[in-house]
Amino acid sequence: MRILFYPDPVLRKRARDADPRAKGLRELVDEMLKTMKEASGVGLAAPQVGESVRLFVASDTGEIEDAMVCLNPKVEPFGPFAQMEEGCLSVPGVRRDIRRSESVRLKWTDLEGKPQEGEFHGLLARIIQHECDHLDGVLFFERMSEADRLSIRDDLKALEEQFSPR
Repeated sequence: MRILFYPDPVLRKRARDADPRAKGLRELVDEMLKTMKEASGVGLAAPQVGESVRLFVASDTGEIEDAMVCLNPKVEPFGPFAQMEEGCLSVPGVRRDIRRSESVRLKWTDLEGKPQEGEFHGLLARIIQHECDHLDGVLFFERMSEADRLSIRDDLKALEEQFSPR
């Protein structure tokens, strides 16, 4: 499975709802988990691998056995904000501080089609917000300060120049 890089247009589209009964969904999730682990990531959204569906996997340890699988998530950030360095597997080589809520309430559907909900804090809350952004076509650099966005302009331009459509 291949991770798509900025500026692939799939990364900018709002993903459609995921159907937990869809053929091949479990295989997609398994491949996403393996791809996340191989890339030393802590989260991966389906659009990042070319599947424009509302699905992400997340593991604050980076280990597959600790991962959560979320279909059609609805996230509600709350509590104080914190600045923390973030990167993105789809925007290699770029890392900057991003301001996000330290906690989230999340509602999602699991792989069995059952509704789930929970509160998450710290790193996992940050990962969830980052992955939910992907499902809405939002890339993490859009949440940077103006100064940080200016500082990565050359990095983004280089990715744009290297880009070749699939």
